[in-house]
Amino acid sequence: MATINAIFQGKGGVGKSLVASFLTQHLMESGKEVCCVDTDPVNATFSGYERFGVTSLDIMNGDDIDPRRFDTLVELMMALPDESEMVIDNGAATFVPLASYLADNEVFPMLAEAGHQINLHTVVTGGQALPDTLSGLSSLINTFHVPIYIWLNGFFGQIAMNGKNFEEFKVYRDNSHRLAALVRIPVKKKETFGRDIENLLTAKQSFQEAQESDLPIMTRQRLKMFWKEMRTELVTCGM
Repeated sequence: MATINAIFQGKGGVGKSLVASFLTQHLMESGKEVCCVDTDPVNATFSGYERFGVTSLDIMNGDDIDPRRFDTLVELMMALPDESEMVIDNGAATFVPLASYLADNEVFPMLAEAGHQINLHTVVTGGQALPDTLSGLSSLINTFHVPIYIWLNGFFGQIAMNGKNFEEFKVYRDNSHRLAALVRIPVKKKETFGRDIENLLTAKQSFQEAQESDLPIMTRQRLKMFWKEMRTELVTCGM
């Protein structure tokens, strides 16, 4: 069995590529063979990670997204060898077109018949983007019937509304049986850990590359601490 991990969220700038990079690094360090694909035609951040060998999928026909070009993505998914993993970073611009394509063509049932496991990953973030990310989550729940991992990203603010935390939100209470796990991205001090992680993401480097670099000792120490905590969370969530 091969496993396909697709990151979906209709709101831009909430950490989809961050999730894709974290998941890829975790799987690689767990000894998995990982195939990475970036379908974002606007902001192909994931493709910038040279160590991951990301395939950038050309889905544009002039200025428009051509849904038929998603056929290439399906070919890549079907060709995955057993025990391997695929991580797909899907941009906000392709959220609706790709979700519609997958649903209309019954791609996930076809992949399941071929013996592949499909996992969806989405990001819910605090701050002003909270309502939009909840809307994106609801859309995925209503459209697909596969395991969904929710990554809680508190970098932009507490994930709470009207005095309730995420586990008390209606979307979670009504669908908790459908959700594979809540993945909590560690929230650290922005002045130290936050800046180090932001610089790492801007440089499009892995945590391993950071440890192999000539970054300042305490920068490497904080990145090492964060990554250890993040990996422990992923293991706890069954990944």
